[in-house]
Amino acid sequence: MKASEPPIIVAQTLDATPLEVWNALTRPQQMRKWYFDNIPDFKPTEGFTTQFPVHNDGKTFTHVWVVTEVILTKKISYRWHFTEYPGKSLVSFDLTETSDGTTITLTNTILEDFQDDIPEFRRESCRGGWKYFIQQQLKKYLE
Repeated sequence: MKASEPPIIVAQTLDATPLEVWNALTRPQQMRKWYFDNIPDFKPTEGFTTQFPVHNDGKTFTHVWVVTEVILTKKISYRWHFTEYPGKSLVSFDLTETSDGTTITLTNTILEDFQDDIPEFRRESCRGGWKYFIQQQLKKYLE
């Protein structure tokens, strides 16, 4: 994934209120049920930092998140990088109340290039991962 590429955007309308979606995005006990089961802590506060390892195919990806923007029940953003590899991204979750519930729009913007030779950093892998988390896991958890 390269900073020169357009952001990855994944949207989903959920049969849930903005507050219910917000809580799923920001409360560690809920995040562990649909997102990453080993998130040690999370606070929707600008500057909050957390990190945790994810293992895949013999590789470790220590996720480091730094919260950069918080608009209660409407938007949360955090910078995301891995301690083992170069590259940085910004992930934003925007919530919009609709007549059908809440539409969540995830935008993943690459700030610094990721390595081309690691399958997990390919654009299609990133898009597939976000579709899995937002359109399957979060949807299933909330509905």
